[in-house]
Amino acid sequence: MAFSERYSRQIVFKEIGEEGQEKLRNSKVVVIGMGALGTVIANNLCRAGVGHLRLVDRDLVEISNLQRQTIYNERDVRHNLPKAVAAVQHLQKVNSEITLEPVVNDVNSGNMEKLMEGMDLVLDGTDNLETRFLINDACHKHNLPWIYGGALMSSGMTMNIIPGETPCIRCISPDLPGPGSYPTCSTAGVLGMITGIIASLESAEAMKILIGSPKVSKSLCMVDVWENNIYYLEVKKSPECPTCGQGHYDFLNKNKGS
Repeated sequence: MAFSERYSRQIVFKEIGEEGQEKLRNSKVVVIGMGALGTVIANNLCRAGVGHLRLVDRDLVEISNLQRQTIYNERDVRHNLPKAVAAVQHLQKVNSEITLEPVVNDVNSGNMEKLMEGMDLVLDGTDNLETRFLINDACHKHNLPWIYGGALMSSGMTMNIIPGETPCIRCISPDLPGPGSYPTCSTAGVLGMITGIIASLESAEAMKILIGSPKVSKSLCMVDVWENNIYYLEVKKSPECPTCGQGHYDFLNKNKGS
């Protein structure tokens, strides 16, 4: 298939080429959370030509978001727009050739499986471990790959989670910390630079997964922009893991979240 000039700089990269670009065009991705991570992910994948992006968030754009949530602006704040709606409005101006689907909704055990239905990949743009555990349960149950990402203060981490091939997030953290037991962006702060870096790493890994590249990372990547650190940690799959080791979907079976 002949592609327009739009993707020419990406297609000449030999690891993608026209075959890879066609795979991206036929791919469907859901981004859960349209905050600091999700906005960068959605922007990257929109520009890269991923054919269908489902963008999910329940929140409205607020002035404090603009420091790091890169596709929103002051007009979105004044008009009290839902993040998913505002994101689609902006991204439609970037790429009219793809499908952009806004979903303004909470993510919970009752709708998680519906939100990922028909998708090829789930990307984590959330800001809490409970929702990530829910994504982990649903993706393991349906054998769907997802990419974990998180950032706080000046550091962040990301890992590809491919059922049957890699450890899952509960191999790293089997139990959910109690409410208020760990810092958040609102209590400890976060730099926009680290969220952009982690989201860009997620986006690159998403492209690798979608085109079937052999270069997909199987490690946990950790970055700290203030301390000048970047390193990769090999995580071992745990047979005692509640999800991928034991097959228990504790969060997917919950009646409601905390």
